[in-house]
Amino acid sequence: MIKFQALPVTLDAAASEDAPKTITGIAVPWATIATVSDGTKVSFARGAFDVNAKAAKLIENHDMSKMLGVVSELVDSDEGLLFTARFADTRASQDTIQLIKAGALDAVSVGADPIKFKYDKNGVMVVSEARLVELSVVAYGAFPDALITEIAASEPDADEPQPDELPQEETMSQETPSVEASAEIVPTAPIHATARREFKMPSAAEWISAAVKGGSDFEQLNANIRAAAPDVQTTDTVGILPTPIVQPVYNNFRGLRPVIDAIGAKAMPAGGKVFIRPSVTTHVSQAVQSAESAALQSGTFVVTSNQVSKGTYGGYVSISEQDMDWTDPAVVGLILDDMGRIYANTTDNVAADALLAGTTQSAVLTDPTSAAEWVSDIYDASVTILNNSNGNLPGHLFLSPNMFGALGKLVDLDGRPLFPQVGPMNAYGSMSPGSVSNIQAFGLQVVVDRNFAADTVIVGDASGFEIFEEQKGAISVDVPQNLTRTLAFRGYLATLMIDATKFVKLT
Repeated sequence: MIKFQALPVTLDAAASEDAPKTITGIAVPWATIATVSDGTKVSFARGAFDVNAKAAKLIENHDMSKMLGVVSELVDSDEGLLFTARFADTRASQDTIQLIKAGALDAVSVGADPIKFKYDKNGVMVVSEARLVELSVVAYGAFPDALITEIAASEPDADEPQPDELPQEETMSQETPSVEASAEIVPTAPIHATARREFKMPSAAEWISAAVKGGSDFEQLNANIRAAAPDVQTTDTVGILPTPIVQPVYNNFRGLRPVIDAIGAKAMPAGGKVFIRPSVTTHVSQAVQSAESAALQSGTFVVTSNQVSKGTYGGYVSISEQDMDWTDPAVVGLILDDMGRIYANTTDNVAADALLAGTTQSAVLTDPTSAAEWVSDIYDASVTILNNSNGNLPGHLFLSPNMFGALGKLVDLDGRPLFPQVGPMNAYGSMSPGSVSNIQAFGLQVVVDRNFAADTVIVGDASGFEIFEEQKGAISVDVPQNLTRTLAFRGYLATLMIDATKFVKLT
């Protein structure tokens, strides 16, 4: 149904009460949004109706079987489509006039066929061309002020059609009008501008009575019941709405150990809080024999005892018995998985800090954006290690994330990446921003670790730094008086910079 705010309608009278009567008023107000019974919002633009078109029917309650007369005049005004409608001299018309006088029928409503229209951004169907099919006298207007306020009579004109000469309704064989836009749809039935009235739900006896009677009245009753039934939404059924859980549980923490994996963890001795890791600090001496039977070069051999202290790393949580029994997926498995990830990162952070702190040889990297300086400094560090560690050469390049980015951005003098992802034969290595594993630069294995402090660059031989570990894993202890279970994850870790001459950091 469309709701139109029309001005009051008047009945014209100048002669006797028995003469045919006319009513005047506004049939359609312009640019007024109304809602059709199917929910469509409709608005008529000024000039939508042809005022010289064939006369529309004057009927009662949009029922073509209740013919009352014709719409004798249409006027396009600023307020809307003005009309004058003439009642035929019939018993039905006389009854309708009496109902108007009594105030039972005090409003008008239109039925129109849209011909051209489009939808605006708010979904309103704006009709720019339409055919007025009928004008109905109704009991309820779309708005309270759409009322018939006066009844008057005038003598019929000689040229006006008499009741027996009223034009018959046009057949449905007329050509279907065209539509402007592809998104437009022409309704198959006229749009009736009637007020939406509240429907009173029938009692059980009334419904059974209508069902026995059957026919169109029963069908309409069921349609009204469906339309009046309240909407049931999810806010009304909270008690039966399930809350599904999509498994597995997402965990973005990656328990990676780049430094420990690159260097390797040795088995830790089982006994003692500390243990000894020996290393040669003074080597024997050899030289050419000065003469036959002369004494050879004397020397000494010194082995030092490096004392290594064990460290214990781990953590625990307490879980209620109810949480263990009722959670799905089970909370215990999720906690143990997270503990393993955090333990891996914690121990790797210890190793990364110890490697950086134990590297005492250094050089200055003045400009991290200069490919030439990177090449120069890397080779200078390699020479330092070669000389100071008795012939060893580096095999790894340890980087913090920001220096990994600086290295990957290096280009040659022609602007080509120094470490292309698919490297030509003359490339210094191959890197990709999407991977920090199995990458090389300057012929060294690149180890990127987020646990390094910013600006960390270490060139080194991994054999100069040692890591010892004993992973104890998880342990579970029940606390019956609290109905809880304590879960712990732990391990032993120790590090030793056994040969600092094998590392150079670029600061």
